[in-house]
Amino acid sequence: MSTTLPKNEQGLRFGYTTGSCATAAAAAAAQMLLCGDEVSTVDFMTPKGIKLQLDIEHITREENRVRCGVKKDAGDDPDITDGIYIYAVAEISDEPGVQIEGGIGVGRVTRPGLDQPVGASAVNHVPREMITREVSRVMEHARYDGGIRITIEIPEGVSLAAKTFNPRLGIEGGISVLGTSGIVEPMSEEALKATIRAELSVRRAEGHQDVVLVPGNYGLDFLRERAMSRDNLQNGSASLNCELQEDHNIDVNSAVKCSNFIGDAIDMAAALGFTEVLLVGHIGKLIKLTGGIFNTHSRQADARIDLLVSAGVRADVPQEILKKLYDTVTTEDALRMLDEHHMLRPVMDAVKERIDYYLRQRAGDRLEIRAVLFSNVYGEL
Repeated sequence: MSTTLPKNEQGLRFGYTTGSCATAAAAAAAQMLLCGDEVSTVDFMTPKGIKLQLDIEHITREENRVRCGVKKDAGDDPDITDGIYIYAVAEISDEPGVQIEGGIGVGRVTRPGLDQPVGASAVNHVPREMITREVSRVMEHARYDGGIRITIEIPEGVSLAAKTFNPRLGIEGGISVLGTSGIVEPMSEEALKATIRAELSVRRAEGHQDVVLVPGNYGLDFLRERAMSRDNLQNGSASLNCELQEDHNIDVNSAVKCSNFIGDAIDMAAALGFTEVLLVGHIGKLIKLTGGIFNTHSRQADARIDLLVSAGVRADVPQEILKKLYDTVTTEDALRMLDEHHMLRPVMDAVKERIDYYLRQRAGDRLEIRAVLFSNVYGEL
């Protein structure tokens, strides 16, 4: 019987990712191929630290090939992949170790800048690591030191791909095998907003008048790495040498995660009586503010490259470069192209100007607001 996953504080049930499904199916197929025994469930630990036990279904066994499936359970998250089957085929390979490929319904990368290189199957790196780890354990248990090829198949992925952003990103032929934690955490907009409001209320009740907002873990990681304190500031960075930090000694460990609800979080902070807000986020999220987009979920608006191109127009980037910019897939890839043409700084200046405009428009005279944008490659922007 599959694991009964816990619920969050709002009573919403957790689920598990396509990556976890692929991992369980691959481990089961490998074990049946190498050991011969029937497998009905697979246990493994997810990167989240939650142990899963998943049922194995639709088993097909041949002499040198085993195929089996796992049903995706997204819990109470509104995930279009909920209820579909993720299959893994295990076959003996002449190449040593574990090789992972995508079959029917798994997209293939056709443009640079994504998790996998051009030409590779859209099985992201964390699921690949999970599959490799569990299949390697099976191989070790079977005392098999040869090679094994794992092919992930998602038959319904062909039709589902049109409902995702994969075609726009340059992933063709199917969906992606995703997940960085192995677990799907349910998202209820009202529940998330209530959590943000509660965290802000606690900080305000403690007497703080300023607060750091981050959309997610990227922002928290950036703050921790940069330390964002007077003692650790390096190179006289104007971007990080914030008055919020220097005047009020903000504790970045108490930063509030606002998810995609940046506008709502600003409104909440103002309503609760905060006087200063510092927003810290990745360019891929905060670039949307240049268009006045304050709910940054991709379902609401995914105009990242369009907005970067718009900033490029304001920065007088040559037309031929702007056309190339439209062909990039991610903001990191777009930044790389701008940097190669020595246009990164003027474009970031244009981005800064528009974000400042919209943040001040949203905040009005209710509070003082600033923002720090960063890139995983280029650091503070």
